[in-house]
Amino acid sequence: MYTDKVLEYFRKPKNLGKIKDADGVGKVGNLACGDMMYLYIKIKKDGKKEIISDVKFQTFGCVAAIATSSAITDMVKGKTIEKALELSKDSIIESLDGLPPIKIHCSVLATEALAEAIYDYLSKNKRPIPESLQKKHDQVIKSNEILEEKYEEWVEHQEE
Repeated sequence: MYTDKVLEYFRKPKNLGKIKDADGVGKVGNLACGDMMYLYIKIKKDGKKEIISDVKFQTFGCVAAIATSSAITDMVKGKTIEKALELSKDSIIESLDGLPPIKIHCSVLATEALAEAIYDYLSKNKRPIPESLQKKHDQVIKSNEILEEKYEEWVEHQEE
């Protein structure tokens, strides 16, 4: 079901943990499957370039959620913000030699967590937000609102 790379990243996750003084934090989740990801980035300026000098994650979820979180941290460390934003769910899936179709959403969550961390960094520093990043952020916010509504409906139904 899972590739050797997925299992390796799950069993020995890289960049696991929290950056206490992170420059940007991305928090995403999917109540439907129970996965929650936090991605922390530290940015170093190298001339005019902004490089992701450190990145860590905390993920509460399944094998694929942990593996995709770990993989994306390896993929963006040392990259510019612009290059990091070019990563797609497909590049994560490819780096892991594939994911079961039912677990593809985990790669989407990983890219969303990264985008949210970069969005957080740019926002905190009053920097312009690229249009594509703003669209991703808006989608994450909308998804979170829908999921929260569904959760509240479920809780109300359970209390009846």
